[in-house]
Amino acid sequence: MMKKIMTVMAACAAIALISCKSDMNPLLTESSYRYEAPVFDKITEDHYLPAFEAAIAEGKKEIDAIVNNPDAPTFENTILELEYAGSTLNRVAGIFYNLNEANTSDRMQEIAEQISPMMTEYSLSIMLNGKLFERVKAVYEQRESLNLGQEEAKLLEKTYKGFADNGANLSAEDKEKYSKIQEELSLATLKFGKNSLAATNAFIMHLTDEADLAGLPEFVREAAAFEAKNRGLEGWVITLQYPSMSPFMQYSEKRELREKLWKASNSKCIGGENSNLEIIKQIVDLRIQAANLLGYNTYADMALKDRMAKDAETVNAFLANLLEKSLPFAKKDVKAVADYAKANGFKGELMPWDFSFYSEKLKKEKYSLNDEVLKPYFKLENVKEAVFALADSLYGLKFTPATDIPVYHPDVTVYDVTDANGRHMALFYADFFPRASKGGGAWMTSFREQSFTKDGSTEKRPHVSIVCNFTKPTENEPSLLTFYEVTTFLHEFGHALHGILAEGKYASLTGTSVARDFVELPSQIMENWATEKEYLASFAKHYQTGEVIPQELVDKIIESKNYNSGYASVRQLQFGIGDMAWHSVTQVPAEDVVAFEKEAVKACALMPDVEGTAFAPSFGHIFSGGYAAGYYSYKWAEVLEADAFQVFKETGIFNKETAEKFRKEILSRGSIEDADVIYRNFRGRDPEPEALLKKFGMVK
Repeated sequence: MMKKIMTVMAACAAIALISCKSDMNPLLTESSYRYEAPVFDKITEDHYLPAFEAAIAEGKKEIDAIVNNPDAPTFENTILELEYAGSTLNRVAGIFYNLNEANTSDRMQEIAEQISPMMTEYSLSIMLNGKLFERVKAVYEQRESLNLGQEEAKLLEKTYKGFADNGANLSAEDKEKYSKIQEELSLATLKFGKNSLAATNAFIMHLTDEADLAGLPEFVREAAAFEAKNRGLEGWVITLQYPSMSPFMQYSEKRELREKLWKASNSKCIGGENSNLEIIKQIVDLRIQAANLLGYNTYADMALKDRMAKDAETVNAFLANLLEKSLPFAKKDVKAVADYAKANGFKGELMPWDFSFYSEKLKKEKYSLNDEVLKPYFKLENVKEAVFALADSLYGLKFTPATDIPVYHPDVTVYDVTDANGRHMALFYADFFPRASKGGGAWMTSFREQSFTKDGSTEKRPHVSIVCNFTKPTENEPSLLTFYEVTTFLHEFGHALHGILAEGKYASLTGTSVARDFVELPSQIMENWATEKEYLASFAKHYQTGEVIPQELVDKIIESKNYNSGYASVRQLQFGIGDMAWHSVTQVPAEDVVAFEKEAVKACALMPDVEGTAFAPSFGHIFSGGYAAGYYSYKWAEVLEADAFQVFKETGIFNKETAEKFRKEILSRGSIEDADVIYRNFRGRDPEPEALLKKFGMVK
């Protein structure tokens, strides 16, 4: 029945395409706004499904033209045509999928489930098209004699590998199996993300007794009152969103409430209507099946072969080495907090819901520093201007509000980014505050990648977006960021710069289209400026008095930057090790998800185990995002950025020559060359792993 319905849909789409182009669907017509900006003000949810149907039909027609070309296959009539095929679909999908993460609804999620099999079928109709692959292979086999430029040679290699890695060499029977696996996998990962969002939104801690606010600073109380008011409730509301939960865990003196909140967060999607337990096993099983069909023993083997690390053995050795060196410092961190708690009257065993609370108190005593002291100096508007100013100092970029360009939500602001010569570089969308329609965490994405038109005559600059969940403004205060949120802003902005400064011909090779374990270098290196005196003093001003942040506080920020760094390192390694465990198995584990996770990461345990809790069931990075067998990338890239930032430290943190070299050799290069080559072009050598340990003071 599904195949018959899909056939009818495709036929209708072909007819719709003729009328849509000149008629009504704003997703299928060229934008009339500057720089072809997305027409968010004209798009409704009813436009998406017809747009996908029409764009898929158009894409298939473009593929058929390549396949049925009577001329012998060449780079121009096969590889180049393939790179630009489906451009309408890319535009439609770029808008829909980004908004489904940043501003979703029940209807959007229904549409996502409807189009998932359509998109999977479309993708596989290309990758498993035998005649198309024959043409690609014919060009690839002639590559040594084609005299291609560097970008063209890389595009040819990437195109051929894309087919080979997605089943093009499979038998007809195995191609059908692979297609079914990918369709099921697409739906399962979609369901995982939907459940995670629903579980996050389903829980609130509604407080009506002021005594339950003991220990909470005024900024936390006010935010909780504002949340309650927005929900039509009396009192105060704490949610599982980071800006709400994190300060409550740090400051609340009500241990039973901290325990309740921690358990709610760490048991998300374990049982109940939003359970992801069986979905995890389904995803793992499907990934193993896909890898096996393609000739790999595990999913990790398949995923890692084109990354800097190359194989699971290298990744596991990397993680084990860092864990071994981090654990002594992490245990020392935990003991210091436990001893402090005991010295201040705490009795019993320190539990996970106690750690943030006593850690924050110890930090305040040790450095006279906490978020309550710092937040007044980090008004979002000031931080934003400072981040833009840093981009100007380093790369000559200017960010001008583009009020004539529509946005997808009132919280979003769009900027026209230009360089020192006035050249338009990108549109930059900034979406800062949490809402029920937005996924948790923070990320960078693009509505359009940088590229040139097929004939090379016109450049298309990118449309880049960062999506965050920062502390909201209240009725009495503007948005005041925690120091962690300041570093998060810099992190995501680093990704944005990678997109904004992209230079190249082909979208599939530009911007952030790089190896997964390299993509975090541009983001993580930006975090370093947050703990540089000269930079902090340039913008951190009290939002009420205008007083520049006292040098004493700047010194304390820098002194405390490695506070609990061992603990933080092991926690991050725990996620990477858990990810590799799930994706290194040859069959679905017999034990339940929680038990498997506990065993996999037991070497990382720093606190007592709590029954019925685990991170995997809501670990969207690896089960609904792009980091499967790739979460180690954060630590891998930390080594790269710690090593690379030494150049800025040696030459000056605002040194334009160093910045220009970083831009030229890394930010603008995309994946025109392999990541290890790109890094060596900047640094002059391979990265030195000790740089990270030195940075965090974890060298004995």
